[in-house]
Amino acid sequence: MHATAFLKKPDQRSLGPMVALFGAERFLKLRSLKAVSTAILGAGEEELGLTKYPGATTDFSTVMDELRTLSMFGSRRVVVIEEADEFVTEHRAALEKYLTKPAKKSVLVLDVKTWSSSTRLAKKVAELGGDIDCSPLKAGEMLKWLGEHAQAAYGKQLTRDAAQALIELRGLELGHLDQELAKLAAYAGDKAQIDRASVEKLVGGWKAETTWSMLDAVRDGKVDEAFHLLDKLMMAGEHPLRLLGSVQWTYRPLAKATEAARQGQGLSEALTDAGVRPMSLGPAQQYLKRLGRPKAERLYQLLLAADRDLKGSSQLPDRLVMERLLWQLSGK
Repeated sequence: MHATAFLKKPDQRSLGPMVALFGAERFLKLRSLKAVSTAILGAGEEELGLTKYPGATTDFSTVMDELRTLSMFGSRRVVVIEEADEFVTEHRAALEKYLTKPAKKSVLVLDVKTWSSSTRLAKKVAELGGDIDCSPLKAGEMLKWLGEHAQAAYGKQLTRDAAQALIELRGLELGHLDQELAKLAAYAGDKAQIDRASVEKLVGGWKAETTWSMLDAVRDGKVDEAFHLLDKLMMAGEHPLRLLGSVQWTYRPLAKATEAARQGQGLSEALTDAGVRPMSLGPAQQYLKRLGRPKAERLYQLLLAADRDLKGSSQLPDRLVMERLLWQLSGK
């Protein structure tokens, strides 16, 4: 079960004697651990019955002693192994054996990055209801999560446009997005809704406006202007990967629409289905027509190549990688 589903109704999930929190999204792991602790120990008692050990330096016998020792502060206890990938690899057979006769009043939580569902251990944990997937959300899933989280955590309705703007400006890391939602909810005050204008004003600032102006210049083929704005952003300390995130968010729908149009769908309909806002449909159609189908069909490849280069596959300076990408996207 994915953590987002678990966190909606954690009290309805029957947890076994071993829980695996796996994946790279730290925000979901922390919230899931809190929910697991509350479910096992009771609200307000999480810290009393909770013990944490570092996976890299903890031996198996210490963990077993902790699990089988009665708590001084309550009837149940939760033992967490942090960064437990190496621990699981080294003690997989012993963990499988433990599950045949686990401690009755303790729950062992394994905080791991990777968790192969094909192993006997993973299958048994899943069978007992203890597998919680904390992997990052995809862009489409993120929009849904933002809306639900804004309502559940802060009592605010987040418009779809506002959610899109928040992702464009802040990226896909849930902890950062939650912080921004908290600020936006406070800024909204008695208003029930958070709109795009509020996001752009509170989260974006001049860097966001400059980024959109840079992308508009690329779309219109004004490469010199785009380079000038890129220079301003990078001189102000804007990270290239964050800039690339904005580029990807803008151009992936265009790439998706191009593929749909190649398969026979009308361009306007394809752009709408891909998530392009109504006010941007006209400029997007003009851009793709100016670019031409052969170049438009390479949009995905260009974005992926830039992502790989910025993450170390190229020795080119980050500035040059970004300039090359903007030049290619402009259709020059």
